[in-house]
Amino acid sequence: MRPTWIEIDLGAVRENVAALAAAVAPAKVCAVVKADGYGHGDVPVAEAAREGGAEWLAVALVTEGARLREAGIEGPILLLSEPFPEEIGEIVTWDLTPTVYRESFLGALAAVAPAGYPVHLKVDTGMHRVGASPEAAGALAERVIAAGLTLQGVWTHFAVSEEDAEYTEEQAARLLGLAGSLAAGGVVPEILHASNSAGAMGHPGARLDLVRAGIAVYGLRPAPGFHPEIPLRPAMRVVSHVSFLQRLSAGERPSYGRVRPLPAEATVATVPIGYADGVSRRLGETGGGVLIRGKRYPFAGTVTMDQIVVDVGDDPVEVGDEVVLLGRQGEVEITADEWAERLGTINYEIVCGFGPRISRRYRR
Repeated sequence: MRPTWIEIDLGAVRENVAALAAAVAPAKVCAVVKADGYGHGDVPVAEAAREGGAEWLAVALVTEGARLREAGIEGPILLLSEPFPEEIGEIVTWDLTPTVYRESFLGALAAVAPAGYPVHLKVDTGMHRVGASPEAAGALAERVIAAGLTLQGVWTHFAVSEEDAEYTEEQAARLLGLAGSLAAGGVVPEILHASNSAGAMGHPGARLDLVRAGIAVYGLRPAPGFHPEIPLRPAMRVVSHVSFLQRLSAGERPSYGRVRPLPAEATVATVPIGYADGVSRRLGETGGGVLIRGKRYPFAGTVTMDQIVVDVGDDPVEVGDEVVLLGRQGEVEITADEWAERLGTINYEIVCGFGPRISRRYRR
C-alpha cells in the first residue's frame, strides 16, 4: 500500500552476468548474492544470475545459503568464510560448499561431513581479514585430504584490485606460488580463484578458473568509470511519490532544525521516504536531490525518519507524481556513485543500505 518501493530489473542482472561471463571466459562466474543480494533480493537475483550464466553462487552466512536452497536454487553455493562450528550440520544439510582456513574448523567439519565432501581453502595473501597464511596453507591442504574431504578449491581475496595493480599482482603471485607447491606434492585442486569484480574486470591474468563477481552483477562498477568496455547496467531504481504539496514564502525553513531558508517563494513537495529506509540525513546537507517529471530538484531541508521535503520552485508538480531517488527517470539519472561521493563512502554501502520497510518489485 505504501507508495514507495525499490524496482529491481532482473533483465539487467542477467545481462550483467552474461557480459562478465563473456569477458572472463574461459573462467567461470560465481555471482555473490550475500547481504540479500546487495540489497536487491537474494533469491530473485540468484535466479537471474544463473540464467545469465553464473555457474556458482556465493554467500557469507549459512542462513543465506539455506534461504537459497529453500527457494529451490540449485548449483554450488560457496560460503565465503568459516561459520560457527554449531552450524556445520546445516552446511551439510543444505549442500553448501564451506571455506576452511583453521584446523579447528576443519576437524569439526570432518567429523560431520560425509567422505569426499568438497571444501575450499582460503589463503590470506594480503587482505589480512581471514584466511590461512601461505606458510600454513600447504599443511592445511594436506590435512583436508587426510580427513577424507575433497580439496575442490583454493582461493584468496584481493584488497585493492580496483586501484593498486602492483599489490594485486603480488597477491596473485602468492596464490599461484602456493598452487605450484601443492602441485609439486601431488595436490591439484579443481578450482583456483582470486578475483572479485575489480579483479575480474581489470586483471585478466588473475581470472584463473573462477571469478567471484559481486558489485558488477548489480550493474555497478568497483570504482567510478572502472573498465567501461564491459557493459553494465544498474539494476536498482528507488521510487516514491509526492504525498503533499504546500506553497511557502521565501525565507521559510522546512523540516527539522530549520537549517536552510528557501531562496525564493516556492512549492515544497513532501515524499514518504526517509533515513529509516536508507536515505541518509547527510544528503540534505551535501546537495542531494530527486527526480520528478524528468527534472532534478534539491532537498528543501533535513531528511527525516519517514519523509523528505523537496523544493520544486514554481514547476507544475502534483500529488501522486513519481519521485526517483536513485536511478533513471526519462533522460536524467541519479546514480549510487553520486550518493557515495556525496556521503564519503562507496556504492556498495548505498545499495546495501536500503531497509526492509521498502518492498522490492521485480521486472523480469
